[in-house]
Amino acid sequence: MMVLEPVDQAASALLQARRARRWLPSLPEACRPRSLRDSYAIQGKVLAELGPIAAWKVGAPRPDAEPACAAIATATTFESGTVIPAAMFHMLGIEAEIAYRLSSDLPPRDRDYEPDELIAAIGSIHPVIEISDTRFVEWASQDRFSHVADQLNHGALIVGEGRSDWCDVAVTSQETILSINGETSAAVVGGNPAGDPLRLLLWLANVGARPFGGLRAGTVVTTGSVTGVAFVTAPAKVAARLPGIGSVTATIGEDR
Repeated sequence: MMVLEPVDQAASALLQARRARRWLPSLPEACRPRSLRDSYAIQGKVLAELGPIAAWKVGAPRPDAEPACAAIATATTFESGTVIPAAMFHMLGIEAEIAYRLSSDLPPRDRDYEPDELIAAIGSIHPVIEISDTRFVEWASQDRFSHVADQLNHGALIVGEGRSDWCDVAVTSQETILSINGETSAAVVGGNPAGDPLRLLLWLANVGARPFGGLRAGTVVTTGSVTGVAFVTAPAKVAARLPGIGSVTATIGEDR
């Protein structure tokens, strides 16, 4: 009988939780990640099963904190207006975010990308909603390495139409209104604890995405919640409006 390596064991446990909807109290001690390197290796194994990468999430708790990231599969990336089956999820945490779509590849290389190279590779800015979820029984119950291994609580990403003149948007003073079933859940200005999102994208290009083959043209990168998370039950209609950028909507569960 073949014995799996710890990274493969952890990825298998997370994938089985998704498929069988039997949520994990934690990853087994023998295969729990002990470093961010372990966490990203587990992410890579999970993504190899979920499908090709369509997007990324990257964030940080403070402007001076080291970011963390998660690759997002095509299977959990949707356009605005989509009806998404509630059966995809264990929990439904709704967050409004600002994202960027790349117009050029940023492959791994020997020297770091400079800020002007990153700016030249960005094609547009977009309003997005992320549905936060977990493969663990309880929300926010795990150590940081396990949390990163589980795609940083990613459930789904819904991408609204954007604008190409993204440099004209003052993102740190951007207004965002998040609505759930027609009622305002959050209305904020700014709100991203990481500060300037371009710092996050530059870190992603130079560090976070390297083990995954870098960043590809067409990829969407979402840069962290600006509204905080609002938990809902299905069916639900969710919407985010970011004046000057655009709007994004989705229905979770039956269309009502």
